[in-house]
Amino acid sequence: MKKYHIAIVGATGAVGAELLRVLERRSFPVASLRPIGSSRSAGKSIQFRGESIPVEALNDQSFDEIDIAFFSAGGAISKEYVPLARDAGAIVIDNSSVFRMEGDVPLVIPEINGDDVRKHRGLIANPNCTTAIALMAIYPLHRAFGVRRVFAASYQAVSGSGQRAIDELKDQVEATVQDRHSPPEVYPHAIAFNVLPHVDVFLESGYTKEEMKMQNEGAKIMHLPEFRASVTCVRVPVYRAHSVAVNAEFEKQPSVEQAREVLAKAPGLELVDEPHNNRYPMPLTVAGKDNCEVGRVRLDCALENGLSFWVSGDQLLKGAALNAVQIAELL
Repeated sequence: MKKYHIAIVGATGAVGAELLRVLERRSFPVASLRPIGSSRSAGKSIQFRGESIPVEALNDQSFDEIDIAFFSAGGAISKEYVPLARDAGAIVIDNSSVFRMEGDVPLVIPEINGDDVRKHRGLIANPNCTTAIALMAIYPLHRAFGVRRVFAASYQAVSGSGQRAIDELKDQVEATVQDRHSPPEVYPHAIAFNVLPHVDVFLESGYTKEEMKMQNEGAKIMHLPEFRASVTCVRVPVYRAHSVAVNAEFEKQPSVEQAREVLAKAPGLELVDEPHNNRYPMPLTVAGKDNCEVGRVRLDCALENGLSFWVSGDQLLKGAALNAVQIAELL
């Protein structure tokens, strides 16, 4: 089997650390690994397959002799360095939002549109985490019944904002127990014991950029330009794993039994739908799991040909690192 020279930009971040674990766990054929970080991270070491590897500072030569470069260090870094990586001959898998909606850049969830990988020109975009988790359930239902529009509310873990946000939630929880004040730095308000209907920046429409991603990215991934999604994204005091409450309207009338059968067979998805036995998807049960979970499946009482359901998935895995490695496996 051919082996590949791999670079990870943002190797010491929350997603970067998960990328290392996923590459190792899935026995990806790595010939060499180059962990790359900021000047602050340079000199630190990461562990990979029992070996301690020093983190290198990001520079213009970081991608020499690299086959695949994973980027997970934010949009500004991707905007500046992805073109350099492509010019050096690497294929880039980018986790930022910078290139997702560009016409010549495939935006890929392997279980949905894996064939789009073939169209790459040295760059493939990883989708938004909430969009990816929601589409794992929406897409198989779309194939069966033809989705028209979606109304959704997300319940997004702080892991979506990186390691600093995870640390901030931990400190605020401890501060509350110890009766001390821990001022917010990552978020505009305290996140512990609170929910914030505010993920990403607000647009003139009143939606946030995050809320528009499900419609825009969903339409591209599903090859469904007429797809519409009205979403409210909410940050919740959960460390890891996002959940989404979805109300979807279809062209055909689905039954609950048909929907559950479709979802049970969908790749990368598990049906956990025994509400009378208190079994339904939860962040605690999907954290650390590759598959997303879907449950609370029922006919929507307000939409024609509608279904309501609840889907949960690990934001750092299917929402980021796992999906990126699956793309690399397709390559």
